Amino acid sequence: MKENIKSPYERVMLARDKDRLKINDYIEFLFDDFIELKGDGISGEDSAILGGIALFHDIPVTVIGHKKGSTTEENIACNFGMASPEGYRKAARLMKQAEKFGRPIITIIDTPGAYPGLMAEANGQANAIAENLALMSGLKVPIISVITGEGSSGGALGIAVADKVFMLENAVYSILSPEGFASILWKDSKRADEAAKLMKLTAGELLDYGIIDGIVKEGTKLIINMDEMIYKELTELRKQKADSLVKNRYKKFREIDKKKRAVKA
Repeated sequence: MKENIKSPYERVMLARDKDRLKINDYIEFLFDDFIELKGDGISGEDSAILGGIALFHDIPVTVIGHKKGSTTEENIACNFGMASPEGYRKAARLMKQAEKFGRPIITIIDTPGAYPGLMAEANGQANAIAENLALMSGLKVPIISVITGEGSSGGALGIAVADKVFMLENAVYSILSPEGFASILWKDSKRADEAAKLMKLTAGELLDYGIIDGIVKEGTKLIINMDEMIYKELTELRKQKADSLVKNRYKKFREIDKKKRAVKA
């Protein structure tokens, strides 16, 4: 992993690196007996969202995340991790199932954003994401989200309303890409480096603002660090009663602005 990173945009480039671990890798290294579940139960399957049931330290859990590939062919097959409404509805179906059977939910986020195509919009992209935000706000099981690469826009937030939100140290989390930000603000996508500095999208900045709850160190011990973090937080969250989980999750997101103002002060 690159040393002495100087700018937020360099972290954006690292977050997009094709050689970063993908959700398939995390499932292989962190979970046992994974069973993939497909389809949204309404209209179809979306390969940009991967989800299913697994064991984590012998605890039954539901795992959901964005799927990216390492080659152009693989990325085309999963639409570069950009989910359509069917993907978010599939995630919702699996989360409702997890609540029914009392399984904690772990989401792994790595997407440049929800798919912006015409058919996605026609099929209710915004509504599908909004319904997920409302659903996750009230789920009575523990939810842990980890942003492992790109965490852009509603595409990321659609599976990130969690009790605990963590980022890998070279991941990014933002309302849109720096290129998109620069295009809107200055009509010049080439100013993405400058935009990244303004956007406060790195793990360290977001931890200071209270947007996330912790940073997972990368390097040779990444999997060990991630495993320990998830296990520690899951152990604590499972001690809470369902009503307390929902209440604390609501409070967490309602008080983000207060934390931001405290940092500025």
